[in-house]
Amino acid sequence: MAIFEVPAGATAPHEAPVMVAPIIEATDIHKTYESEEMAVYALRGVSLTVPPGEMVAIMGPSGCGKTTLLNCLSGLDTIDAGQIRIEGVDIGTLADKAKTTYRARRMGFVFQTYNLLPVLSAVENVELPLVLSGFDANEARQRALGALDLVGLADRANHWPAKMSGGQRQRVTIARALVNEPAIVWADEPTGNLDSQTADEVMSLMERLNREHGQTFVIVTHDAGIGRRCDRILRMSDGLVVDEERPL
Repeated sequence: MAIFEVPAGATAPHEAPVMVAPIIEATDIHKTYESEEMAVYALRGVSLTVPPGEMVAIMGPSGCGKTTLLNCLSGLDTIDAGQIRIEGVDIGTLADKAKTTYRARRMGFVFQTYNLLPVLSAVENVELPLVLSGFDANEARQRALGALDLVGLADRANHWPAKMSGGQRQRVTIARALVNEPAIVWADEPTGNLDSQTADEVMSLMERLNREHGQTFVIVTHDAGIGRRCDRILRMSDGLVVDEERPL
């Protein structure tokens, strides 16, 4: 992190600017999906930076590359060309096992379809990433209970997903995404399956977590209302970021 400092004893008419290294930095990334019939150019040279603690929305029409961009930035998918650095680490240089470990420790994921295991209770779903990462069972359980409390579901810890509403299931998903105290939370249409009131509640929760814990949120959404609640909107078209907006 580069910081501009005022020499000792000197006075400055204005506060010294602080330059913070981006937590996400993509440079000229390309991604093509090929089949026997055709090639789909999903990303055509995307470059972007995201500073720590920002809540950024990625928006655009269906098929423009939003989800592909999120998957590539998070290391869930590979790129054909370019460079992606997360917390200064070039994730393209990591072996698959190291990349998986890095995601488990430093990232959280929220998906439209929840991806909760129906045979596990809420607390068991939340603690699962920690258990798989080798955490002690007691510590994993305490962290999971704390994460559920953070999203207002401490009293639903032992409920099965089928016995919960859509909003509650998405809160469990958010708790699971936060249980490892990640630096970045990736969310792909996190309110897409929710009614407007529940979507508002889930977005308010993510805003509060972003504000109180300083985690970076990258949210793919088609909902203009969700986008306006973020710090910045990146608009995509045909595999490129074509516009940027900072909502008032």
